[in-house]
Amino acid sequence: MSRSFFRTALAVAVTACALVSGPAFAKSRIKDIVSFEGVRDNQLIGYGIVVGLNGSGDSLRNAPMTKQSLEAMLERQGVNVRDANLNTKNVASVMVTANLPAFSAPGSRVDVSVSTLGDAKSLLGGTLLVTSLQGADGQTYAVAQGSVQTGSISAGGASGSSVTKGVPTAGRIAAGGI
Repeated sequence: MSRSFFRTALAVAVTACALVSGPAFAKSRIKDIVSFEGVRDNQLIGYGIVVGLNGSGDSLRNAPMTKQSLEAMLERQGVNVRDANLNTKNVASVMVTANLPAFSAPGSRVDVSVSTLGDAKSLLGGTLLVTSLQGADGQTYAVAQGSVQTGSISAGGASGSSVTKGVPTAGRIAAGGI
């Protein structure tokens, strides 16, 4: 009798422990521990124009690509400037980059980085005009535009001295790509 009593008591104890402990919940999600082979983020790149630079943009004589891009953009808008002597320091040619996460839904917004190509002094206060962003395969995956935030500051004195903190020729546009 003692042997069957012991087995019954053990079975009751194990059952009670199983019922009291509750269900087991995993602390990890499947997407955190599994990766698909060949799936990666996509680096995008594009060439664009930043306008509204208040005299700190490219000099068109030293940056001929800026002049060509400005003329082509204005002609697409219906403004004929081919024989005009453009002389503006409010425009800069820029390279635009972004990182498009794998499995991004169409219409997802991404942050965009903008860097000058020519001799612009600063992108502070500038606006990137619509720029297509291509992947390594040459296909357009996103477009970018918006106000450039440089994260730099400049201060100048009456004597002509100036101090710049940060990198004024590179900036970001938060959620500027779509």
